Amino acid sequence: MHPTQLKTARQAAGWTQQEAASRLGVSQPYYCQLESGSRPLTPEFMRTAYRKLRLSPVTLPLPPLASNLSPLPHDELAAVLAWLGYPGFAHLRKAGPMNPAELVARSLPHSDLDPRIVEALPWVLSSFHELDWQWLAATSRLQNLQNRLGFLVSLAERLAKPGAKETLRTVLRDLELSRLATEGTLCRDNMSQPERDWVRKHRPAEAAHWNLLTTLSVDQLTHAA
Repeated sequence: MHPTQLKTARQAAGWTQQEAASRLGVSQPYYCQLESGSRPLTPEFMRTAYRKLRLSPVTLPLPPLASNLSPLPHDELAAVLAWLGYPGFAHLRKAGPMNPAELVARSLPHSDLDPRIVEALPWVLSSFHELDWQWLAATSRLQNLQNRLGFLVSLAERLAKPGAKETLRTVLRDLELSRLATEGTLCRDNMSQPERDWVRKHRPAEAAHWNLLTTLSVDQLTHAA
């Protein structure tokens, strides 16, 4: 969350700064400093503001940049996707809150990720295109996962509504600068050599561009439209 987002949300709610301070549990002078940017927005305050102001999940706090951000178990990822509103997991129990950028960052490091979760990630990126791309791209680069992210963004761009397409195209141009030449998979490192050879011949152009062994395409994303 940025101070401008806090101010915009307060004004949209029709609150004065004094009302916002009272409802968010801080003093008015302290709140004014948060909104002006002279004091940092703490994770605790951001969670409270998210709940009280009914903000977008993209305003939730993110963990510090790290090269060892651990992946979440499959069931936890699925529960967060259900909480975010992903149609494919609407029948599951919901868990949250979590910033969509963190959900993606904790999915990409998996060596063998449930294909249903992989298929949900382009929906996340297109539905929450206002997420903190700088953080997500930096986190991916620290783990050499920018090719996985780039491919997913390319799918998300094709799914996105007109207003989001330019944002995603800008992200793609940025990720292109650090595209890796090393071949990898889309969270399926346990593929046998014969399967790798077959996928290499039948993968879509976007996957070949991002040096990934996957046959995933937009046509397969039945719950993302």
